[in-house]
Amino acid sequence: MPNPFRTTNPVLTEKAFRDVVATGEAMTLQGTVNKTGLLLLFAVITAAWTWGMAHSQSPEAAVPWMWGGLLGGLVVGLATTFKPQWSAWTAPVYALLEGLALGGISAYYDHLYPGIAVQAVGLTFSVLLVMLLTYKTGMIRATQGLKMGVIAATGGIALLYMTEIFMGAFFHLSVPAINGSGVIGIGFSIFVVCIAALNLVLNFDMIETAVSNGAPKYMEWYGAFGMMVTLVWLYLEMLRLLSKVRRR
Repeated sequence: MPNPFRTTNPVLTEKAFRDVVATGEAMTLQGTVNKTGLLLLFAVITAAWTWGMAHSQSPEAAVPWMWGGLLGGLVVGLATTFKPQWSAWTAPVYALLEGLALGGISAYYDHLYPGIAVQAVGLTFSVLLVMLLTYKTGMIRATQGLKMGVIAATGGIALLYMTEIFMGAFFHLSVPAINGSGVIGIGFSIFVVCIAALNLVLNFDMIETAVSNGAPKYMEWYGAFGMMVTLVWLYLEMLRLLSKVRRR
């Protein structure tokens, strides 16, 4: 099975929240947290379904659902990014679709390296908690320099991944050094995990900015969607990192 399970971050940008004025009930931090939890629940439900299918007597039945979730999630995610006003409807659909993809992907990795999915989930939420604590205590601040650096690094990673996918699809070429289980490959994955984790800081900052600026209520869904995108990316990179460590 190919390994095109790479996505990149942040939909929560300055542009997304710029000049948004609340007309009626305003966005709240608690509302965004609640909706983020709801999206995670949706993803877990559909992930459990494809996970169970992949572990059944006909595991190949999970493949169309996995690819459907992967491609559908990409389309719905792009639509949500360009039309935040739709996020109350598109964000839950995105979470359900991503769950289908993640369940199949996790089952694939878990078949190769038993227990890896549970480890990746635990590490992902541990990183989320650590980044939230460091952000709330002021240990890490979303300065303009940090934002520019993280966004540049994220864009570079996305460009590298897209180039590799293109080269693999048309010329059957890859970059063994970054995909292997050697020092360079593991080091690259650690770097990407760190960038994904720092994107969480940007997410926290953008959500707080939107709340303080009185953004409209639907932006709670958009903020939750942005957190979901980053967490999905972080989880997939955790899977890749752990798989490289297991191969050593």
